[in-house]
Amino acid sequence: MASSLAVFHPVGHLPSPRRPRNPACQRTSLNLLRSPASASPRRPRGFAAKSAAVSDGGRRRGGPVDVVAVAAALRDAKTAEDVKLSVEDFLGGGGDGEHLPLQVYTSVIRGLGKEKRLDAAFAVVEHLKGRGDGSSLNQFVYNCLLGAVKNSGEFGRIQDVLADMEAQGISPNIVTFNTLMSVYVEQGKIQEVFRVYDDIEGRGLVPTAATYSTVMSAYKSAGDGFAALKFFVKLRERYKDGELVGNPADWKQDFVKYEKLAIRVCHMAMRRSLTGADNPAGAALKVLLAMDEAGVRPDRSYYERLVWACTGEEHYTIAKELYQRIRERDDGGVISLSVCNHLIWLMGRAKKWWAALEIYEDLLEKGPKPNNLSHELIRSHFNVLLSAAKRRGIWRWAVRLLEKMQEKGLEPGSREWNAVLLACSRAAESSAAVDTFKRMIDRGLKPDVVSYGALLSALEKGRLYDEALRVWEHMRKVGVDPNLHAYTILASIYAGKGDHDKADAVLRDMLSAKIEPTVVTFNAIITACTRSGAAFEWFHRMKMHNVEPSEVTYQVLIEALVQDGKPKLAYEMYIRASNQGLKLSAKSYDTVVEACQDYGSLVDLNTLGLRPINGSGSVKINDEF
Repeated sequence: MASSLAVFHPVGHLPSPRRPRNPACQRTSLNLLRSPASASPRRPRGFAAKSAAVSDGGRRRGGPVDVVAVAAALRDAKTAEDVKLSVEDFLGGGGDGEHLPLQVYTSVIRGLGKEKRLDAAFAVVEHLKGRGDGSSLNQFVYNCLLGAVKNSGEFGRIQDVLADMEAQGISPNIVTFNTLMSVYVEQGKIQEVFRVYDDIEGRGLVPTAATYSTVMSAYKSAGDGFAALKFFVKLRERYKDGELVGNPADWKQDFVKYEKLAIRVCHMAMRRSLTGADNPAGAALKVLLAMDEAGVRPDRSYYERLVWACTGEEHYTIAKELYQRIRERDDGGVISLSVCNHLIWLMGRAKKWWAALEIYEDLLEKGPKPNNLSHELIRSHFNVLLSAAKRRGIWRWAVRLLEKMQEKGLEPGSREWNAVLLACSRAAESSAAVDTFKRMIDRGLKPDVVSYGALLSALEKGRLYDEALRVWEHMRKVGVDPNLHAYTILASIYAGKGDHDKADAVLRDMLSAKIEPTVVTFNAIITACTRSGAAFEWFHRMKMHNVEPSEVTYQVLIEALVQDGKPKLAYEMYIRASNQGLKLSAKSYDTVVEACQDYGSLVDLNTLGLRPINGSGSVKINDEF
């Protein structure tokens, strides 16, 4: 028959059959000790006595044994002879007629393993072989030696122990298998752990709590949450069916540990999914659902640790699920405020600002009370939304966002009010801009140059020139110095009114204030001249100020010239822009062609080239402040 230690050997190798344990039969003993380079010198007989004296004199004849003293005496032993001499010294020269109890040796072996004195531990076992009483070696001794090898970390000597155990005809028990599995776990040989466990069941041995804990540790090392849950569920079913041997009360306590181990394995699996999976949220969610199916219910701290692991925008789904699970718990606890703040930040990173607002609303209604960081995070999200409304000119949405902030106890500052004003300006909603400006003042805020510039722009687009000039005068009266954009709007207001001298005076005031007019300034003036017929004149003034025209300049100029009944000049401006390498819009091309055809201008339209493929949307003048 195959040896009982076959599981420890490579596949295909079967050791020799076990010899019967008959004291009368001489055993073939394998030397566990590594051959020294030379024979160990005989240690002076006073060595052990000095070591034992540290512990109150060691052992008196017939008295208790000081195990610590024995271990101290044997810690430098290299051979069985060294052990024999030290023991004789410790016994006071009692000779071979008296021996230390076997439990003393097993305790010493364990202690030497913890101190990483593995050679001494092996020497003790060799010494026990030489006693020849047939009862000195058993499973417990070899299990202690295996434990010493494990504690020392010299895993390469495991096979030496197993081979000698087999040579002595000693069969392994469940403790032997448990120790071997734990060694494989430390070595990362996970498949070997499962192979040994299968052999345990095949032999009919009864697994202990340590066996199951070691298997769960193997699943933890492998990071296989699904397999760990499956094993836990199977083990729980066996417990409910009464198939586990032992005290039910003890098993009940053990199952609390097993469940915690399963939760840890799942935690590691989810963290790995969040950092390395192709679909991190989906992979983590599968583990979470598997835990639900297995009836494993983690505590709040488990979910909160996973929330902290969610740092990317792709983690939005799983983070929201974890948050809902924490809120739904009925254990009377309160979610951590730092976790909520992290979630608010994460929702903003994933561009889920309304989800972030929901979490903030939960803080206000359910607790914990938000702190300054909570307020700043949600305020930053509102600013992102307000900036989007400003860029797109969605002024009604901007107003609602402002009202929403006030509802949630967040007082908007100048930045938020200016965003609403700029949205009104972009949408040319002059009345809404005026109302917003008044509300801003009513809330005790002092408008700055951006506020005045946005209001001026809205009034200018609504052709409310007189009202805009009154706002300008008020701005100067309260001591707000205009910037480039404010001057640009004022110049376009005068150009729109047809008062070109005052528009020119604005440019001189800009130079006096050391503010150089830019291409945006002249583009705004030329656009305003669409209604006054002086666009081409300002185009020449632009060159006098050494400002190079841009694509937008030619586009607004062509539109103004066509409206002024000058299609041929518009045609020439298009040709000039093309010769300068500027790419005008399709709308400018269509405007020139249609105007020349309508007026019957004698021009060669083929010189315009192919129609541009870009969009034909309206030209937009930059009025960002």
